[in-house]
Amino acid sequence: MGFTKYTSQAEKERIRMNEGIRAREVRVIGPEGGNLGVMQTRDAIAKAVELGLDLIEISPNAVPPVAKITDYGKFKYELKKKEKEVKSKAHVTETKVTQVKIGTSERDMHIKASKAAAWLKEGHRVKVDLFLWGRYKYMEFKFLKERLERFLAIIPESYKIAEEIQKSPKGLSVVLERDASKKNVPKPAPKAVPASEAESA
Repeated sequence: MGFTKYTSQAEKERIRMNEGIRAREVRVIGPEGGNLGVMQTRDAIAKAVELGLDLIEISPNAVPPVAKITDYGKFKYELKKKEKEVKSKAHVTETKVTQVKIGTSERDMHIKASKAAAWLKEGHRVKVDLFLWGRYKYMEFKFLKERLERFLAIIPESYKIAEEIQKSPKGLSVVLERDASKKNVPKPAPKAVPASEAESA
């Protein structure tokens, strides 16, 4: 009963139990969850000892503080389980931003596409900006949209459009988010154009 050699100092400071409870009286919760009422702390500890359990303070800021008669190992397990659930729900989704230009090289496009895929896999949204400057700002929307879609086509991760392609202060932008319902299927590499065809074109 009580703290063991496996209990860290941080846990000892965070969790008050048995003789470590400072309040003179506590509201006691029994092993099965029933309210046993307000008791002198020493009497509550004696009750816990009688049952072969510990008296653990679970709501130190209440008046009087609330303590539960329970097994410390079980209490520690439940506490860690709750903390894990809170952490999993507290995953922060950010909107990551990547930028491409009309003149961005194929190599750089694939590097940026891989980075965008990694962000999507982590559960983040990804905003893709097609940066326009000078005369590019005045080109047809359809042409610019196709340029942006070329980049989207090489992202090696399933996604769905969260915000459609639209004009932005920098040029064009689109927002993506992961589509967990689809399995990733490797996208075929663009076919190389034979030199003879390229010359005839």
